[in-house]
Amino acid sequence: MFRLIFGLILLLIVNQGLSNDILETQQKRFETLALQLWDYAELGYLEVRSSNLLKEELKNEGFKIENNLAEIPTAFKAVYGESGPTIGILGEFDALPGLSQTNSPFKEQADNITGAGHACGHHLFGAGSAWAAVMIKKWLIETKTPGRIVFFGTPAEEGGSGKVYMAREGAFDNVDIMFHWHPASSNQANSSTSNANKSGKFTFKGISAHAASAPEKGRSALDGVEAMNMMVNMMREHVPQESRIHYVITKGGLAPNVVPDLAEVYYYVRHPDRLVVKQLFERVVKAAEGAAMGTETQLSYEVMHGNYSLMPNDTIQKLLHSQLSASGGIDYTSDEQIYAQEIYKTLFEPSQKLGDEKKIMPFKQSHGYGSTDVGDVSWLIPTGGIRTATWVPGTSAHSWQAVAAGGTTIGLKGMKLAADVLTDSAIQIYENPTIIIEAKQELASRVGEDFQYEALLGDRDPPLDYRVN
Repeated sequence: MFRLIFGLILLLIVNQGLSNDILETQQKRFETLALQLWDYAELGYLEVRSSNLLKEELKNEGFKIENNLAEIPTAFKAVYGESGPTIGILGEFDALPGLSQTNSPFKEQADNITGAGHACGHHLFGAGSAWAAVMIKKWLIETKTPGRIVFFGTPAEEGGSGKVYMAREGAFDNVDIMFHWHPASSNQANSSTSNANKSGKFTFKGISAHAASAPEKGRSALDGVEAMNMMVNMMREHVPQESRIHYVITKGGLAPNVVPDLAEVYYYVRHPDRLVVKQLFERVVKAAEGAAMGTETQLSYEVMHGNYSLMPNDTIQKLLHSQLSASGGIDYTSDEQIYAQEIYKTLFEPSQKLGDEKKIMPFKQSHGYGSTDVGDVSWLIPTGGIRTATWVPGTSAHSWQAVAAGGTTIGLKGMKLAADVLTDSAIQIYENPTIIIEAKQELASRVGEDFQYEALLGDRDPPLDYRVN
């Protein structure tokens, strides 16, 4: 920890930067904030306390707050500065349902109201990004450098596509460079792509009847769901091999002796190419329509969300990787090492080893098979991101182990590394504005001259109640 702090101090002294007292004060404040968000564990679009906490912290630092972006109550931006190069930083803060967990190295449910947990580490994401924004603001003031820093509070990343609605409404306009980061089990700044994604809930309505004494009078909505699933599963043989299609039956009836008159299935469709995703989703809809016809049920469906793939920007990623390498990895204390060993015992076939938290992964091109609403932002603004080891090496996202480590000093150390790297990288851009020109030129060449942004989720309103039971 001392080595990391000293490295940052040395860099900022060279740049006429922040004092040691300011750094230590900021660290305590934002570590406390992160753990408060961890305790709140609020679900997508319901993150009222989390959003307010971040807004209040940034308002107290002199940022101007703009609320209700894209008509989403928990979406906001916090702006400091009037002119000059504009750097944005994304900050997420939603949790995941059904993953309530203490910070114990053993699986045990936390006593919280929501029943949710920060299994993707968005409490660290939001607090760490806000921390970076504040440090950048202080550097701009102390060095009298012209520039604007904008923190974007972006809700409902987990299946809610909050940033897509914000992008559709122009919330990210007039930003030159966008930064993001994400909790992980290793430290890396790869030039990454991801899968585009479109999802929908398919609802079948039938006729209820006694399943034993009058089955001929019923039309099973569950039959509609199962027929749809069977046809989509047969379709898998005839889709591009990079595709991913997965579903879960969210409503299927309550009693075996009652023919279900309502059933619902929730589908995700993914592929690296957003246009292929659109085509595949249309085929899934056709399967649903055929299932409804064959079972004499009625079909309706609702598009839930849609995300573009991540558009890499090597200009920004190489800068981030350079700063990450200069900062170094994570060093555990003896107590943290003992904790990490206990967590490691619970992991299923971990792909990393204890000690990897100290390493910076080599820069490379990579593709992730998941999806994120950061993708839409990256097609509009040169965007770069990093991952830092907030979890024990080998930990999977969306696991109880991720929730646990994220509520300890291990998670906080990873957050601090991210805040340091984003701050250092922003300083480099303010001091070398030609980086912005190069990054914008790269983005223009990648998206092509004919590109026009059109959200995959269409013109639907934000599903503010999608996490409401």
